[in-house]
Amino acid sequence: MPKNRENFGSRAAVIMAMAGAAIGLGNIWRFPYMVGEYGGAAFILIYIIASVFLSLPIFIAESVIGRRSRANCIGALRRLAPGSKWMILGVLSVLTPIIIVSYYSVVGGWSLEYLLKSVSFSFVKDSPEQIKGMFGGFITDTWTPLVCFIIFLASACAIVAGGVKAGIEKFSKFAIPVLFLMVLVIIGFSLSLPGSKEGVDYLIKPDFSKITAKTCVYALGQSFYSLSLGMGIVITYSSYVDKEENLFASAAGTAIFDLLFAFLAGLAIMPAVFAAGIEPGSGAGLVFETLPFIFSKVGADMPIFSSVIAILFFLTILIAALTSAVALVEVGVAYLVEEKHLGRGWASLLVFCVTCVIGTLCSLSFGPLSGVQIAGNNIFDFTDKFCSNVLLILGGLLCVCFVGWKMNKGAVYDEFTNGGRKRINVACFGVIYFIIKYIAPIAVALIFISNFI
Repeated sequence: MPKNRENFGSRAAVIMAMAGAAIGLGNIWRFPYMVGEYGGAAFILIYIIASVFLSLPIFIAESVIGRRSRANCIGALRRLAPGSKWMILGVLSVLTPIIIVSYYSVVGGWSLEYLLKSVSFSFVKDSPEQIKGMFGGFITDTWTPLVCFIIFLASACAIVAGGVKAGIEKFSKFAIPVLFLMVLVIIGFSLSLPGSKEGVDYLIKPDFSKITAKTCVYALGQSFYSLSLGMGIVITYSSYVDKEENLFASAAGTAIFDLLFAFLAGLAIMPAVFAAGIEPGSGAGLVFETLPFIFSKVGADMPIFSSVIAILFFLTILIAALTSAVALVEVGVAYLVEEKHLGRGWASLLVFCVTCVIGTLCSLSFGPLSGVQIAGNNIFDFTDKFCSNVLLILGGLLCVCFVGWKMNKGAVYDEFTNGGRKRINVACFGVIYFIIKYIAPIAVALIFISNFI
């Protein structure tokens, strides 16, 4: 470990950075359409239960690996299990976020383009019919999505190049409060629309008849995805957490922030969707197709107000996407800095170059490369599904198995309780450890298997 290795400055900094990694497109883009497709409030209820009783212990397991080792993902496994086959977990934890940030930044580029469209009042000037075809026309273009993707990715790499405190911590402390403030403003707009109450009811009044095996599996998967589990992010960020910090408190704080923001995102979007008479299960296009349509309809009567809300909305998506992209990039940069002894600037540039190649292929897969199919999917969709359904889940499964079955129980206890000094953690340790060792592996394995059914 480098002697001058940086740490986060405080618990608030840890929670803001971790929350920044967790709060991203998974909350504001993926969560609302998942709620719409898989049962509304019933889905949310299962999602909360899964986050508290399963995802939080897994988050803690990854935190233990990171702080115990004080190293990047590969260095962590080298120190905790030297010479063993567990090194594959470290390799997987570095490769997965590199691939994810490549296609994730393509969607981040979409949010940048839609922010520019909002600033130019496109959603007010264009008719609802034009709005409907806007997204399809944009992503099939060659250069505009590509340029937006590169700008977005370069921004994330530049923040990481600034360092842990001056870059990641400083950005997170600014971004997270701004995100919450902006989403509250959007909620005010959404609730002001006639007919929005039905959307609120959809979010808070569960219909238990809609709870199926699929609802449970997808809610569990969304919780897993939202907290950035299995991506190497938690391991990497936890390695910057001071030894005196309370891991349980930091993990719980991150989970609370993530759950709260996910619900607020749903409250910002669903009432507007119902007010416009649109089907809530509109799928992944809910944000980029459905909401501009709503802004266009509202803009006919309130053009200035609608334009301001559109700007705030897509600025929120952009910042949320950027906080997660920064965390994904940091995993690769930390590995290059500590294992290959590159400076942060050069490491960030190298990660940018690698992800730029993969991301370019993903971006062009909707246009010039749309004819290239892998297992019946274009390059973007195949990369997304392979990461989400295979690499990410496999990484999470290996993490809990490593902490529960490979690491010494005393070492896990020492990290979780700060050597027995955190009394609440001491009281909770038995339950948390039981979940990590026995429950979590089974649950994550079921998610993994269900993705192939």
